[in-house]
Amino acid sequence: MVDIVYETDEPVLYRVESGVAWVTMNRPSFNNAQNSQMTYALDDAFRRAVDDDEVKSIVLAGAGKHFSAGHDIGTPGRDVTKSFDRKLLWPDHTNKPGAEFLYTREQEVYLGMCRRWRDVPKPTVAMVQGACIAGGLMLAWICDLTIASEDAFFQDPVVRMGIPGVEYFAHAFELPPRVAKEFLLLGERMPADRAYELGMVNRIVARADLEAETRRVAEKLAEMPRLGLSLTKQAVNHVEDLRGKRTAMDAVFHMHHFAHAQNDLTTGNSLAGLTGKSMAEANKKDAAAKKDGDAG
Repeated sequence: MVDIVYETDEPVLYRVESGVAWVTMNRPSFNNAQNSQMTYALDDAFRRAVDDDEVKSIVLAGAGKHFSAGHDIGTPGRDVTKSFDRKLLWPDHTNKPGAEFLYTREQEVYLGMCRRWRDVPKPTVAMVQGACIAGGLMLAWICDLTIASEDAFFQDPVVRMGIPGVEYFAHAFELPPRVAKEFLLLGERMPADRAYELGMVNRIVARADLEAETRRVAEKLAEMPRLGLSLTKQAVNHVEDLRGKRTAMDAVFHMHHFAHAQNDLTTGNSLAGLTGKSMAEANKKDAAAKKDGDAG
């Protein structure tokens, strides 16, 4: 078993100012890659914000250069084999054989947690700078509003692993169908301005103004009636679910895990042997090639 080495005991920071809870991912040295330590800390932070009647809105942010580079698939703190005090009614995954291992874990840690956070009764605002990749999308997408910096970009490159998108499959709800296919099939970066044009981002500001604009929006939300905010959020989420968002996610989650199992059978690794480093290298190569093509 690989030794797990955490670089911090505080993978998530929490503070409350002017009725706003600021929940900040705090693994900047690894571009806020999400391990289970961070995921469960995020859940604790959201629970803390919900339980505090002084908190009227919540900001989800990432420390450092990037919002989140996605799920942790290669840092010393990758803790996929570790047991945690589970929040949902799924059993411990660590003693499960074969494909059941990841299927059980990700029902809680990825799909289940994201659905739980989407249903937080207080309005949530994602403050996105730099990279918002794969698992980072899942965190931005569970929020009600997204404020992005001009240098932000969005990407889900996991088709490279033979996997049809991340576990919380909101792609075809966040984007028009053909754009969702392009986003997934090509795996290219989507700049903030295009994400804004397509409705995936609410506002774009200069990097230097990102926190101030996010604060302004979150504090304005905090001035609204609590029940009105909650009911409005429930209403729109309900419409999304009537359009099939939840059932679509259930279907694609199983496709996702079929892909993991196929990878295990054909390569001996659920991620087809790819790591955070190799994915980043391929990502940079693709981005450079696209830049050269655009210049030509």
